[in-house]
Amino acid sequence: MTTQPPDWPDFTGPELCRLQAHELVALLKKGEVSPRDCLDAAFARIEAVEPAINAMPTTCPERAYAAADNLDGDADQPGWLAGLPLGIKDLNPVAGVRTTFGTRAFADFVPDKSDPLVARIEARGGIVAGKTNTPEMGAGANTFNAVFGATLNPWDTVLNPGGSSGGAAAGLATGEVWLSHGSDHGGSLRTPAAYCGIVGMRPSPGRAASASPAGFMTEGTQGPMARSVRDCALFLDCMAGHTPSIPISFPGPEGGSFQDAVIAATPKIRVGFSADFNGMAQVDAEVLDHLKMVLGLVEGAGATVEEACPDLANLERTYFTLRGMDMAITARNMPEEVKRHFKQTLIDNMAFGRSMSVDDVADAHLNRTVIFNNMVEFFASHDVLACPVVGCMPHPQTEEWVKVVGGKELTGYMDWLRFAFLATTAGLPSISVPVGPGPRGLPIGIQLIGKPRGEAALLAAAQVFETATGGPKMPIDPVAA
Repeated sequence: MTTQPPDWPDFTGPELCRLQAHELVALLKKGEVSPRDCLDAAFARIEAVEPAINAMPTTCPERAYAAADNLDGDADQPGWLAGLPLGIKDLNPVAGVRTTFGTRAFADFVPDKSDPLVARIEARGGIVAGKTNTPEMGAGANTFNAVFGATLNPWDTVLNPGGSSGGAAAGLATGEVWLSHGSDHGGSLRTPAAYCGIVGMRPSPGRAASASPAGFMTEGTQGPMARSVRDCALFLDCMAGHTPSIPISFPGPEGGSFQDAVIAATPKIRVGFSADFNGMAQVDAEVLDHLKMVLGLVEGAGATVEEACPDLANLERTYFTLRGMDMAITARNMPEEVKRHFKQTLIDNMAFGRSMSVDDVADAHLNRTVIFNNMVEFFASHDVLACPVVGCMPHPQTEEWVKVVGGKELTGYMDWLRFAFLATTAGLPSISVPVGPGPRGLPIGIQLIGKPRGEAALLAAAQVFETATGGPKMPIDPVAA
């Protein structure tokens, strides 16, 4: 059941768009609504709000209605979506649909084959309504590119919606679709979720796997975004499964489903909270004050909360080395006619990656193992590590990256995203749970980091936070500045 604070923004979209995904899937399974009804509602809402937010610049109605008319699958499968429309980030190919990767060199690219993850989602009853906007090649926490322009935060269209899954998050917040796919390296599922007031989950590497030329890399992951924790679990049930052609892929849950874990959630969880990762990361006072209030609510519901953080020595250097490897791989076989279109920050990232030594790479792998082991030890006495998703509230979209957080001047393009580095480096599942309204009535999220391959328990913990803060909440109309 969705509940709204009295000062929540209005929602004037189709009634079907108010529903949570699992509620609408239940109606679809009963035949009380049809996939075409859902597509009608989705495309009407997309048409109404796109001029304000630019979240899903590419739609594919003809393909979607054809898929609705040819729907077939196992209705008893835990992740069966029964014809629910959804969004796919514009970094993953969808057969027959323009896929630009946010860069001019691919502005007119139409793939003839879908990414394996997209194929799995469609085989399990999801219907692709369109492609969501992303920064160029997914690089950056501010969603803009030279092909489609900027996506704007629906809570205040002057503000940054986060990135790189910013289009997915903004579209969910406004009710364009009920579920949306995203991906994450430096917080790309988590930051936009926090900034737009929705749920974004970074699963363990290989849980929801997609194709990649560097198939053995584990730092970039695919994951679900939704307006509630239960819906996020439903979408992860849909995404999860072993794909033999993807080397890091592994099966879904051994028993039950991720949805089952959310339904059975209990507030008796043990939470360790870190406000700054032992001084590595910065946070504004207004963010920290709100999150401490939220932790009090969770503690009042029955959780045990304490300030605690494992030793994370060398985390920042290790993360940047791993990210540099990813950038160097991206640049390795990229034709010059493609790279010449790239924004300067992307060019600089690739140059940094190519400048690293083999000793840098060796140190990163040694250090990340120490960090992982320290996290495993931490989880012997805690169920989750809670921390900010990002240390500041949304800044204007015109600022490519935030330069001051917690009173400290930052000099690097990624410095304001330091809370995202741990889950990526240690290969741990993490989730951004909306716990707002926050400062100035804007959305705010809290990040929960879970045990290795512990998505079920992490989602159950996320449910505790969602319930304690009065969620989930329904979508909004864009708020123009």
